[in-house]
Amino acid sequence: MYIYVTQQGDTISQIAQNYGVSVQRLITDNSLSSDGALVVGQALLILRPEVVHTFRTGDTLFSVAAMYETDVMQLYRNNPLIIGMDNIPVGTQLVVKYENAPDTSIRTSGFAYDYINRDTLRAALPYLTYLMVFGYGFNDDGSVIEPLDDEIIPIAHEFRTAVFLSLTSINQDGTFNSAKIERIVTDVDFQNIVLTNLIEVIKRKNAQGLDIDMEFIPPQYRNGFTAFVSNASRQLHEAGLLLHVDLAPKTSDEQSGVLYEAHDYSALGAVADFVFLMTYEWGYTYGPPMAVAPLPNVQRVLDYALTKIDADKIFLGIPNYGYNWRLPFVRGESKAVTIGNVNAVRLALAKGSEILYDEQLQSPYFYYTDPEGAAHVVWFDDVRSVNEKYRLVAQKQILGCGYWNLMRPFRQNYLLLNSLFNIEKLYP
Repeated sequence: MYIYVTQQGDTISQIAQNYGVSVQRLITDNSLSSDGALVVGQALLILRPEVVHTFRTGDTLFSVAAMYETDVMQLYRNNPLIIGMDNIPVGTQLVVKYENAPDTSIRTSGFAYDYINRDTLRAALPYLTYLMVFGYGFNDDGSVIEPLDDEIIPIAHEFRTAVFLSLTSINQDGTFNSAKIERIVTDVDFQNIVLTNLIEVIKRKNAQGLDIDMEFIPPQYRNGFTAFVSNASRQLHEAGLLLHVDLAPKTSDEQSGVLYEAHDYSALGAVADFVFLMTYEWGYTYGPPMAVAPLPNVQRVLDYALTKIDADKIFLGIPNYGYNWRLPFVRGESKAVTIGNVNAVRLALAKGSEILYDEQLQSPYFYYTDPEGAAHVVWFDDVRSVNEKYRLVAQKQILGCGYWNLMRPFRQNYLLLNSLFNIEKLYP
């Protein structure tokens, strides 16, 4: 695996020749336009196949996998264009193995809303151990608010991806209501009604567990929230199910703020099967322009978490989006627009911008001017910045990483992940 940063005068054909790969592979793996147009400063992922199989009459993915002592899921991960294909044309070249195959195994997860584009979902699922379906809620009578996920859960299972239902403080209309948190963390009888109903839904939908994503909990409910999560853990385990808890990005026990104080890393980590560190949103919609997940900030959170929670329970959160700010930034007035990482590069190409890279924050960004003459800055992620987060996963020997969220395509990232790690599939 190589990461190449383009320079002025580079062409896709020259880069392909220098690395001994095809132009089409570079275009496909990096989600480039069909003409292979490049942006100065763009990071390209370069993968070199070691074993290739040419699909023949009578071949199936199962027969090819058996021939090379691999599995169909690995063929999907190595060849993302065949994902969702009913029939693979004779003559298609399938990568069975890349150079320098990984020897480290991790688990991965990702969050998705029920309206996710089905092709985008299928493109991500071969690379995921767990899918978190967002978002479930509860009514005043304890009944469960369910998203329309009856289609996406079976799709996840087709790709041997286990499913967790993500519980949050959501209303029937899909809006968030933090006032709901008070009752569920203080009223044990109500908790039990909600949990009983949730367990019924989890089993009915053939899911494998529950994710609890409750944020901005008033500090006075810290102990109540821990007790609720402990109660959920006990009831889920009795039902043969698993518990996953999302944690705000803390760096110390004393960290103040409504986002942090009610999340007791030590206590919650002890009762959960897995925890997800929300290591992103330093750059956010209403904040000043900066990287969404600066590496030093991410590492400080992970280092703190490792003093409180077993490494084999921790997922490092990775954002799958960036932000576009109009300048100058005015606090209380400015509002950034969310942008996908693939579309960020395409925007830089369209505007003739050079992509810059902050070595301290380990994040790419660029500037452009809109038709009204206003300056913009875009911070996003590419294989360079994501690779640094994967280094943390490997160095700290944690369970794995997870994505908020899967709603936007990012093939380059998934191929990078596949080149660095063996991805565990536990379902069925």
